[in-house]
Amino acid sequence: MADPVAPLKTPTDIKSNAAKSVAEALNGILADSFALYIKTKNFHWHVSGPHFRDYHLMLDDQAAQILGTTDAIAERVRKTGNTTLRSIGDIARHQTITDNDEPFVSAADMLVELRDDNLKLVETLREAKDIVDDAKDNATSGILDDWTDQAEERAWFLFEASRKG
Repeated sequence: MADPVAPLKTPTDIKSNAAKSVAEALNGILADSFALYIKTKNFHWHVSGPHFRDYHLMLDDQAAQILGTTDAIAERVRKTGNTTLRSIGDIARHQTITDNDEPFVSAADMLVELRDDNLKLVETLREAKDIVDDAKDNATSGILDDWTDQAEERAWFLFEASRKG
C-alpha cells in the first residue's frame, strides 16, 4: 500500500536547487496574480463615473485574463517537482502587490494603480525569466514571455484609458 503522506515529488531533470528557485519565483508570481485579480475585480465592482461601462467591461476582461494564468503558473510549479500555494494566507505571505481596501477610489486612481501593479508584475516576470533561463527550464521561459506580453498589454490599455483628451 502506498504511503498516504508521501511527499509530492514530480520527477524533473532540473537540478533540485534550480527547481526550488524556479518554484519560488513562480509562487511569487502566482501570489501577485491572485492579488492583482482580486484588486481588478474589486475595482470592476466599484468603478463609477461617466466611463463606467467602458471601465467596468475592461476590468472584467482583464480580471478574467489574470485568473486564466493562475492554473498554468501553479502547474508549472508542480511540473518542476515542487508544491505551490495552498491558501489565502499563503498568497498573502508571498504577494508583493498591495491590496486596496479603501471604501472609495476614483476611477482615475483605479486605472493608475492597476497600471502600476501590472508594470510591477512585468518586472517580476522579467526577473523570473532570468531564473528559469539559468535553470534551463525552457517551458517556463516560453510561457513567461506570453504572461509578460499580457501584463504589458493590460498596462497599456489602462494607461490609454486614463489619458485625458
